[in-house]
Amino acid sequence: MSKGTEDLDNLIALMAKLPGLGPRSAQRAVLHLIKKRSLLLIPLAEAMHRVGSTARDCLNCGNICTQDICDICQSEKRRNGQVCIVEDVADLWAMERSQVFKGRYHVLGGTLSALDAVGPDELRIPKLLDRIVSEEITEVILALGATIDGQTTAHYIADQLPGVTVTSLAQGVPVGGELDYLDDGTITAALNARKAL
Repeated sequence: MSKGTEDLDNLIALMAKLPGLGPRSAQRAVLHLIKKRSLLLIPLAEAMHRVGSTARDCLNCGNICTQDICDICQSEKRRNGQVCIVEDVADLWAMERSQVFKGRYHVLGGTLSALDAVGPDELRIPKLLDRIVSEEITEVILALGATIDGQTTAHYIADQLPGVTVTSLAQGVPVGGELDYLDDGTITAALNARKAL
């Protein structure tokens, strides 16, 4: 690393840490950004700075937003008695892309895992149980990955909710699959064919 390229090398190294980018892809991306400095690089840097200082977790559901409570939680149209439980924000965004679900969400922040010492208190399960009562939730839709940890978490949550209808995504979600990698049609089919757990 020479003194004259230290900032560039640092930017490339940081970009290479992003999912899907290795060192060569990061280098190509940085070169493209520099060539399009006024159209891409400067606006991107400004947007990243704004998001870096304003992004936070929604205090209610765990979605990422720029205010204390996200737009989904604030919307009265979304107060239909349904809450969709997802593992992380990427899964929430995947569900929203499908434009099928019209209720609210709850982001757990992971799944139960005995191997990793992740119990209910490390996730947002206590907050979920509070929301079931305070928001008069009548149906909980478990949209968790079809992994062992995802299914363990689904069964644990279902056991905590007597008197509430608990459903899970059905066909279309492959075993071992994660919502963030599914297309909109698959998510739509899975949501429409949900079944009682």
